[in-house]
Amino acid sequence: MSSPTAAVPVAPVVWPGLLLAVLGAIAFSGKAIIVKLAYRYGVDAVTLIMYRMLFALPMFVLLSWWAGRGRPPLARRDMLTVAGLGFSGYYLASFLDFAGLQYVTASLERLILYLNPTLVLALGFVLFKRRVTRGQLAALAVSYAGVLLVFGHELTLAGADVALGAVLVFGSALSYAVYLVYSGEEVKRLGALRLTGLATTVACLLCIAQFFVLRPVSAMAVAPEVIMLSVLNATLCTFAPVLMVMMAIERIGAPLAAQTGMIGPLSTLLMGVLILGEPFTAWVAAGTVLVLLGIWLLAKAR
Repeated sequence: MSSPTAAVPVAPVVWPGLLLAVLGAIAFSGKAIIVKLAYRYGVDAVTLIMYRMLFALPMFVLLSWWAGRGRPPLARRDMLTVAGLGFSGYYLASFLDFAGLQYVTASLERLILYLNPTLVLALGFVLFKRRVTRGQLAALAVSYAGVLLVFGHELTLAGADVALGAVLVFGSALSYAVYLVYSGEEVKRLGALRLTGLATTVACLLCIAQFFVLRPVSAMAVAPEVIMLSVLNATLCTFAPVLMVMMAIERIGAPLAAQTGMIGPLSTLLMGVLILGEPFTAWVAAGTVLVLLGIWLLAKAR
């Protein structure tokens, strides 16, 4: 009697997850390009972010409902936590980012935001006394050297406004890092999609309320191009990449999805040159390489 044929293990198909991660990173990076285009029509950051969140709100409300089907309602503790995470991770981070983009190029903005893993590491050390290795410190040094290289180059070209813009964008990265540090436990309780939907819904409501507190209703009258760009920003560069990255993580895991996301600064750099006409110099290229190398070294050190 012949022995049964041994089952041959089938390698998992990873390309759909990789494709989702790549498309999500590119879509996220397109936000800066759209914001820079909208500023050409005389709109300010408060109005622009209001329109982005106004169009995104129904989609994130729907996501919250869909991800929460069959699950128990939120406890009071969860409501307070979601409100805090929504304020830090999506409202404050988004507002500071939009404000900073008035003064810096899309390429520098993306490089500063890409320092996020280094800020998460620093917050872990400060808040939770987590150990930092020499390899991680070396990775941080490489990444920040890249950002300082591009920052110094832009400072000589555009003046002191670049410093203000860089501080605002860095504040955005820090605010989002706080969200990442404190969201880990809540993700386990609520799930990533539900937490993202709820926290972003909070941020949308805050951004819309901020507009009506700081601006008259007449300020809603903007160029039709601003409305069109805001719709693209809300759908293509906000809601769609959230779903794509989450789906990618489900298929290939968070580490590989994060490494694939390194294409983000490169795509922003390319779109900035082709769409916005931003200069592509050896300084920008060298700074981008250093930032990406630093993040890769950080992931390896971990």
